[in-house]
Amino acid sequence: MPTTRARHVVTETNDIARALDDAAQRWPADRDRRAKLLLHLVEEGHRAVLDQRDRESSLHREAVVRTSGALTGLYGPDYLARIREDWPE
Repeated sequence: MPTTRARHVVTETNDIARALDDAAQRWPADRDRRAKLLLHLVEEGHRAVLDQRDRESSLHREAVVRTSGALTGLYGPDYLARIREDWPE
């Protein structure tokens, strides 16, 4: 089918064959359509990547909230001036 989109060639290695065989169990209606199974795997993989990104982003936000203000008041208003007193001019 003509297209202006990029095409990708994937060689069915042993690992990919196993993944497709497993996908055929997950999507039995497409068990005889290896290309369709590959698309299912790409879609599932994309969802997994997005889910992982969301989890990591959530963990980062939680860490920021949890540690926010932890060092408040530790250095005082003249801290930088005091530390710079020892610097050569």
